[in-house]
Amino acid sequence: MDRSVYIAMTGATQTMRAQDAVSHNLANASTVGFKSELSAFQSVPVLGPGANTRINAVAQGVGQDDTQGTIQRTGRSLDVAVNGPGWIAVQAPDGTEAYTRAGDLQLGPDGSLTDSRGNPVMGSGGPITIPDAAKISIGADGTISTVPMGQGPDTVAAVGQIKLVNPDPTQMSEGADGLMHMNDGSTADTDSTVTVTSGALEASNVNPSSELVKMISLSRQYEMQVRSIKTAEDDADDSTKLLQSS
Repeated sequence: MDRSVYIAMTGATQTMRAQDAVSHNLANASTVGFKSELSAFQSVPVLGPGANTRINAVAQGVGQDDTQGTIQRTGRSLDVAVNGPGWIAVQAPDGTEAYTRAGDLQLGPDGSLTDSRGNPVMGSGGPITIPDAAKISIGADGTISTVPMGQGPDTVAAVGQIKLVNPDPTQMSEGADGLMHMNDGSTADTDSTVTVTSGALEASNVNPSSELVKMISLSRQYEMQVRSIKTAEDDADDSTKLLQSS
């Protein structure tokens, strides 16, 4: 009984953890630039006394699906979609540099350029601020150009350039703030090969149908493991009754 309950209990616990990852993906199926999280069950040895044949099935994150989401045209001048690999540099809430692919940029009352969460977008010299302008456009290399207020449409001035980077994905991880950070705490170098498409956004790469199938499969696994625990309990009760009656 003890062995069967242990196996079923650890399996049920980790199945719930795997369900959390699937739920997180489904919740972000419409989030701009979201990359679905990947998880897998892995067998790890149990430390300490006990039978050496015992293992613990652990649901662990194994990174993100880097597949690019669908590029959707919006026509909005502050919307940008990263083409292929690459990231937009922003300033995280703790003041460090972080990275995102969510290109639905916003313009604050003070002219600061931010992502949709209010994190300042970084340029080569720090956070980007855009002066009052009659028109704003963003080039493929991230250069921000404006037509100053009161000037003709032919008067275009470059006011900054979005920092675009492309570090090794294995050297990055997602933080509690939902942004990507370098594992060693460093800042990534600007990569001139990274380009963006203006007036467009990258949709989430989550496949809702696939995630729903995973959720159903995990739910059935959980039910089977709980049923195994109940069966072990019933067997133990029956064994106790037989011993008492003998």
